[in-house]
Amino acid sequence: MAWKELIGATAPSVTLPNYNGEPYTINPGKDGVPIALFFYPKSGSYGCTKEACQFRDALAEKEVFKDDRAVIIGVSPDSVEKQKAFVEKQKLTYPVLSDEKLEARTAYKVGKGMMGLADYARVTFIIDGKGVVRDALDATMNYGAHSKFVIKWLEKLQKEKETEAAAPTQETPTAPGSN
Repeated sequence: MAWKELIGATAPSVTLPNYNGEPYTINPGKDGVPIALFFYPKSGSYGCTKEACQFRDALAEKEVFKDDRAVIIGVSPDSVEKQKAFVEKQKLTYPVLSDEKLEARTAYKVGKGMMGLADYARVTFIIDGKGVVRDALDATMNYGAHSKFVIKWLEKLQKEKETEAAAPTQETPTAPGSN
C-alpha cells in the first residue's frame, strides 16, 4: 500500500517496451490529458483478461473516452511476446506495456496483492492532465471495479475542466487616478 504516498504527488515518468517491443514513455502531464494507468498481474489470466477487455469496451462505448479525453495504459510483468499475443487475441486498443524488470511497479510503489499472497497487485492510478496522481484503486480480486473507478474519475475530471473553463478571469482593477 506504499502507492498511497503518490496520491497528490506528481506521477513518475517511466519508459517501458510496448507489446511490439518499442519504447513507450508514460509522461504524465505532458499533453494535458488524464491517464488511467492500470497494473495487473498476468496477461491471459481470467481476471486480467476481463479487466483488460472492460477497458477496451469502455474506450469504444463511453463518452469520457471520446476525442482523446483520456489515455488508458495497461502494465504487467509479462514479456513483450506474451503482451503481443494478449493484445492481438483480445483486440486491445490501448498501450499494453511489459514491465519485466518491475521498473514501473517500483516507481509507482505497487507491490504484492492480497496482503502478500499474490505476487503482483492489481492497482489502477488516475493521473490528471497536470500529471498529479489524484487517486488509486487497489482491488486485486475485484477486477470489474477498475473500469468503473476510471469512468467515475474521468467524469469528475471532465467536470472540473469545464468548471475551470467557464470561470470568469479576474481582471486587476485599475487604481483610481492611474489612467
